[in-house]
Amino acid sequence: MTVSIKNQIAVALYYDKGGAPRVVAKGRGTIGAKIIEVAKEHNVPIEENEVLAGALSHVELGDEIPEELYKAVAEVLVFVLKLSGRTPG
Repeated sequence: MTVSIKNQIAVALYYDKGGAPRVVAKGRGTIGAKIIEVAKEHNVPIEENEVLAGALSHVELGDEIPEELYKAVAEVLVFVLKLSGRTPG
């Protein structure tokens, strides 16, 4: 999952249901644009959220997201699951 904003900040998260989601890529400008490009090439859903992307950009690569961002990231995960058709019921 990639969270991006218009000025090309991108943060990619990975979640395997063990612990909290982890930041696996992040960048601004050219690097942010490349993260978004790769996500699109691999059909990774992209959620534009300037506030969340800004907050997640401060998390170190490989680290789990902080507890204060759980609710916001959970909302994005629900969005991703709905897009992929993997929601229950």
